[in-house]
Amino acid sequence: MKRTSAALALICAGALTLTAGCSDSSVIDHADEAARMTPVDPLGDLSGVTLTLWTAQSTATAAAPVIEAFEAATGASVRTEAIPDLYEQNVPTRLAAGDMPDLLFWQPSISTLPFIHPQRHLLPLDNEPWVAELGPTEASLGVLDGTRFAAVVSSPAMLGVYYNKAVFAEAGLSEADFPHSYDELLQLGHTVRDRTDAAPFYEAGGDQWPLQWQVQAQLTDLPDTWWEGLNRNEEHWTDPVVVDAITTYRDELLGAGLAQDDYRTGTFTGQAEALWEGHAAMALNVTALQTLFQAQHTTAEIDATIGWFPVANSDARGLYSPDQANGVVAFRTGDETRQNAARQFLAYWLGPGYPDYLDARKITSVQPAVPTPDGLPRIALDQLAALPQAHGVFQAKAIVAPELHTGLAELIYGGKSPEAVAQFVDDQFSEIAQAQGAAGF
Repeated sequence: MKRTSAALALICAGALTLTAGCSDSSVIDHADEAARMTPVDPLGDLSGVTLTLWTAQSTATAAAPVIEAFEAATGASVRTEAIPDLYEQNVPTRLAAGDMPDLLFWQPSISTLPFIHPQRHLLPLDNEPWVAELGPTEASLGVLDGTRFAAVVSSPAMLGVYYNKAVFAEAGLSEADFPHSYDELLQLGHTVRDRTDAAPFYEAGGDQWPLQWQVQAQLTDLPDTWWEGLNRNEEHWTDPVVVDAITTYRDELLGAGLAQDDYRTGTFTGQAEALWEGHAAMALNVTALQTLFQAQHTTAEIDATIGWFPVANSDARGLYSPDQANGVVAFRTGDETRQNAARQFLAYWLGPGYPDYLDARKITSVQPAVPTPDGLPRIALDQLAALPQAHGVFQAKAIVAPELHTGLAELIYGGKSPEAVAQFVDDQFSEIAQAQGAAGF
């Protein structure tokens, strides 16, 4: 989720370079190509075949368990290369220079898939054996213009409210008091402020990227037709609904004293620490916060200290947020042996190797028929239970993911009004959509 304006500009430049260097994608019939692909045996012999998998630095070891098992089962060799940060900037640059892996971790969303021009460079995966096994939300990811280009190997992050159980108990709050709307969430914040010494919410203005979530939670009443209109340049981020959400965040949360005193300089790690220690009662964030807790504490400790509940603008549903660790794509390298080996790797990953992969990573399953491993904290199971009914964040709905967090950072530092933030987001969205050649821009 974390990007800079410079990074997005370079992504656009990389995308344009890729466009200039490739033939017209309309000559490729992806459905026909997928239908003609030879079925692969997940356990077939691949002795002598070497594949390259690009990852982000943060996920450099994420595929290690399945790679080791796949190599042992098939005789293949899978070489992992961690691309330096910023990942979403450097991958398109490498591709534009003619460098190409066999496989790549990539966010399986309509806002991020276009940066690597899947219609030209990726193998269609519509007919792979694992597609029918995906859960409904996961099945909706990795598809662009009707063609599946990404395997979904882990569940998308869930956006919801983490809370300190001891602070809630001190405030006399129980699960019966969980909010069913964003307005009720703010009311809950006032209750915490009035009854305890803890900050109701912890906001991470120093790291900036978590700032977007309070606004995103307020945009869930926008219908799909609005997002479709936005993607055709018929609706705009300057819509009063968006401006009102930004204004509510500024006035009714920050301005009402519902965040910690140093919210302008707060950090993601500081959020986890303050929530764990009970200095803050709540934090609205994605699964990355759970992952941080799991890295620092045992399941028993987490279950005793931290809870989680979903909330959106007018209901008690969470939001799902795809990230680059969720999706893996396979490239059209021109080497049929390696292309089929890459497909076989994905078939093994989401087939025979999937239960052991989940157990090694201690993550939830994207396949309803494959159980989530034992030993995960309750907050992870609560998020998994909320996923099927979750709203999508704008990264899953808009063809471009603009830097709302950057505009909000300028808002809290005093430099922009809500209207100016919305205009900044709209201008950036339109500029990148136009650079990508999106219809209507």
